[in-house]
Amino acid sequence: MDKPVITSERIYYTIGEVAGMFKVNTSLIRFWEKEFDIIRPHKNKKGNRLFTPKDVDNFHLIYHLVKERGYTLQGARAKLKENPEKLARDFELVKTLDKMKTFLETLKKKL
Repeated sequence: MDKPVITSERIYYTIGEVAGMFKVNTSLIRFWEKEFDIIRPHKNKKGNRLFTPKDVDNFHLIYHLVKERGYTLQGARAKLKENPEKLARDFELVKTLDKMKTFLETLKKKL
């Protein structure tokens, strides 16, 4: 899956925008918010969830573990707790490699 587009000028994203980035239902985002401590959106006076870019990155990490790598929710929680720094570093490496792959595929099409 491509990394969702996060613009630097945005401070918050709605739950619908986050769901659209990952092509999932908003119910999955609400469910994972309850299941994982690292997703903590702000809530406005109406109770609407507002996600920061950090929350979106954390959701992407969970999405990678559960949907792409096949971890169970319990396994993903354990993986996040055992060594979060190494996991974040490895995940950044995977994202960089995905960007390089996309670039090379685009370049190949142009040749």
